[in-house]
Amino acid sequence: MHKKLLEYIASNITLQQKDIALIEKYFEPVLYPKNRILEEEGKVPVYLYYIVSGYLRLFHYNENGDEVTTHINCPPGFFTSYFNFIHQTRSDENVECVTDCELLRITKEDLDHLTAESEVMKDFSIRVFQQSITYNENRSKELATLTAEQRYVNLINHYPGILHNVPVQYIASFLGMKAESLSRIRKKLAKL
Repeated sequence: MHKKLLEYIASNITLQQKDIALIEKYFEPVLYPKNRILEEEGKVPVYLYYIVSGYLRLFHYNENGDEVTTHINCPPGFFTSYFNFIHQTRSDENVECVTDCELLRITKEDLDHLTAESEVMKDFSIRVFQQSITYNENRSKELATLTAEQRYVNLINHYPGILHNVPVQYIASFLGMKAESLSRIRKKLAKL
């Protein structure tokens, strides 16, 4: 499983053998079944995950007890409740496997060791967290400025695999709408 992570990192930076050995040392391969909660709200996130295969989501419960999906990750990529992981504070969100998942995970302590021992990984780690911030800013802007239909079209254009792997109710929640609204949008677009 480390091969995919190494390829992902190497697409951005040059890895030396020492860096590869450290990545393999600190990232632990794990397999989880569909619907498994990996990190629970009210607790400090233990791991940062690299998704080799499968889909994860971040969600919380609103005041009515309904699930609200705030993030769905399309592999490959890193995933966790970033703010809480970095600051080691209690999260108000859950991390759940939407599908069966092959993951590599690393604790905050081991990530700190890895970035202290490898300048390359320190730079890469900063880049990953900057991408996370940029993603969240873009997502906030989309939710504020795009129509529901535009958000849906944008999602399927960028991540077409999501439709075949993630239940409609999670996609609708992620896009800030009810499942019925998403169904109407999908029917309308299918007629075009």
